[in-house]
Amino acid sequence: MAITLDRIDVTLLRELQTDAGRPNVELAKQVGLSPAATLNRVRRLRDAGILGPARARVDANAAGFPLLVYVLATLAEHDEAAHRRFKAAVDKIPNVVSADWVTGETDALLQVVARDVDELQRVLLLLSSRAGAQRLVTLLRLEELKPAAPLPVEPASLSERVAAREGA
Repeated sequence: MAITLDRIDVTLLRELQTDAGRPNVELAKQVGLSPAATLNRVRRLRDAGILGPARARVDANAAGFPLLVYVLATLAEHDEAAHRRFKAAVDKIPNVVSADWVTGETDALLQVVARDVDELQRVLLLLSSRAGAQRLVTLLRLEELKPAAPLPVEPASLSERVAAREGA
């Protein structure tokens, strides 16, 4: 169910993207609502699928994973069974911290963390042997250029809200 975001929803989303662990009472002060009304707003955003579960952002390097590598994977075969096999294998490799199907010259983009080059090599071998990757291109991240930024959410314009209500 799609919902229309108003100014308060947008403020909540901005604040939660900055610090998802912020107490509800602080959020309520930021948006000018009671804590109960604020909690209801946050629940509505969760129920609509706009807000996912809150997670801590762990510094990989500080946690003992100094290597962060982007891996471009091209599958040997391009049928549904090959895609399922690749996904199942990737899901089982804890060093793969994110993965996306992509378009272009490659099939998937993976983010892999490793303690050292030997661990990275083991992950790459798993991707080739078990996941069915025919070609792997690795890009070693040297330094974070821009940290993950909040989405640039904006409230729906008045005309969009009216159109949404009339169309419902």
